[in-house]
Amino acid sequence: MKKNMGLLDRALRTIIAIAIIALYLAGQITGIAALILGIIAVIFLVTSAVSYCPLYVPLKISTIKKE
Repeated sequence: MKKNMGLLDRALRTIIAIAIIALYLAGQITGIAALILGIIAVIFLVTSAVSYCPLYVPLKISTIKKE
């Protein structure tokens, strides 16, 4: 897997995932919305950790700054 996520992309995904988790723990989201957003939060955290987004490959997107 070649990295295709830049620092800003990774940071934004992590912040969004943390916000979703905080909303869930505060009881602001429940039911199906909590499940769907929870799955999205996990995906965001995993893709941020490995700097690779599989969805970017077919779309030929890379957020890494070119030197």
